[in-house]
Amino acid sequence: MSTSKSLIELLFEKIEEYGKTNYELIKFKLLRATATIVPSLISRLIVVLVFFFFMLILSIGIAYFLSEIFGNLYIGFFIVAAFYLVIGILFYFFLYKWIKKPVGDSIVKQILKQQ
Repeated sequence: MSTSKSLIELLFEKIEEYGKTNYELIKFKLLRATATIVPSLISRLIVVLVFFFFMLILSIGIAYFLSEIFGNLYIGFFIVAAFYLVIGILFYFFLYKWIKKPVGDSIVKQILKQQ
C-alpha cells in the first residue's frame, strides 16, 4: 500500500512540475511575441505622428492659399474642412477593409512567425 501511495504522490509531483513548466513556456512565448509586436507598433506610431504633423501644416498652408485665391480667410478653411469630411466619411465606410483587417492580419502574422 505504501508503494502505491508513493507512486501517486510521484505522479502528482510530475503533474505539478509539468504545469509549472508549461506555464513558464507560455509566459516566455508571450514575452517574445510582445517584444516583437510592441516595437513594430511604436515605430509605426512614430511614422503616423510625423505624417499627421506634415498633413496638419500642409492643410493650414493650403487653407491660407485658398483663402488668398477666394479673398476670404474662412472660405479656404471651410474647403479644407469639407475635404477632410469626405475623407472621414470614406474611412468610416471602408474602415474594416483598409485599416482593421490589414493591421489585425499583420499582428497575427508577427505572432505566428514567432512560433
